Amino acid sequence: MAGPGDTCRLRLVKLRRALLRRGLDGLLVTGYGNRRYLSGYTAADMGFAESAGFLFIPTRGTPFLLTDSRYQTQAAAEAPGFEVVLYRKGLVPLLRSLFADLGVRGFGFESAYISHALAMRIIDACAVDGIRARGVSRLVERQRQVKDDDETDAIRRSVLLNEEVFNEFIPRLVPGMSEREAALVIETLMREKGASGPCFPTIVAAGENGARPHAEPSARKIKKGEPVVIDMGLVLDGYCSDMTRTVVLGKVDKKTREHIRLVRRAQQAAIAAVRAGTSARVVDRAARTIIREAGHGDNFGHATGHGVGLEVHEAPALGSRSYLRLRKNMVVTVEPGVYLPGIAGVRLENMVVVGEKGCEVLNRDTTFLDL
Repeated sequence: MAGPGDTCRLRLVKLRRALLRRGLDGLLVTGYGNRRYLSGYTAADMGFAESAGFLFIPTRGTPFLLTDSRYQTQAAAEAPGFEVVLYRKGLVPLLRSLFADLGVRGFGFESAYISHALAMRIIDACAVDGIRARGVSRLVERQRQVKDDDETDAIRRSVLLNEEVFNEFIPRLVPGMSEREAALVIETLMREKGASGPCFPTIVAAGENGARPHAEPSARKIKKGEPVVIDMGLVLDGYCSDMTRTVVLGKVDKKTREHIRLVRRAQQAAIAAVRAGTSARVVDRAARTIIREAGHGDNFGHATGHGVGLEVHEAPALGSRSYLRLRKNMVVTVEPGVYLPGIAGVRLENMVVVGEKGCEVLNRDTTFLDL
């Protein structure tokens, strides 16, 4: 099994081939997930405008990790294959000096993960030196879509721990508890059980709040007999998990049971469609057709799923406009839903690994089968 350093070197080889095909001398990496994927450096950004560091990957030679003194020790320890350089006078002057030393004439920068103001400063400064800066997108993300065995194992552990948290939480969920209190219990359990924390703010949405796919937990009290959408995910060893369950405290009414069973059928159909070579939109259509034929086509507005890895929302998207072909060892969610404004919502979400002839469902929890 390859060690962390070997894994990063292999990833850099693939990226450099892509850069050479595009006629670039290097890539400035600004996205957190891409930075960690290529270097092993785990420091998180404090915000969009305050980065913990940048990578510069030349097509040949030693790659660079550019950061400030706050992260110097961590960067050196976590990214031993990179030369750590501090930007004592700012990033732009450092890049100009570095590019001059390396003989860079044209490079790419990740346009999706950099502010317009910083991008323009870099472009203008490099133009003075006759260096062409070009915004590029999805170079590293294309590599990240297909997971290696170590990544798949890490994701599997994250999924199982997420389920362990859910199963310990459910007995504590009682009528009268607020959505906000329930979310706090979930996130506390995540940390107590060894997760770094949630990979997105936990969603607990009861009754009519469940009709909002990205509802924020509120002070609303959970009532007996109403559906509660719980969408939760955690980070373990850097990798994310994402799971949604719809539960009911007490007796389940006929309509809620019908909706949950409908969403489950749609989920099963989509899971059955997942295999290498299949278009992502075909998977989406499998779920959407069942929901539409049941008369709820207008009540399912989001994509059927998305990739998961170092970040909870990664490529590929399983949506109606996604023509991308699934590849072996991609990891995606399958999460159809039905949302009835002012009434309630239902969503079920599992994670799967794409295989040649089908997929492996990573989740073991079967709570929804009781409804």
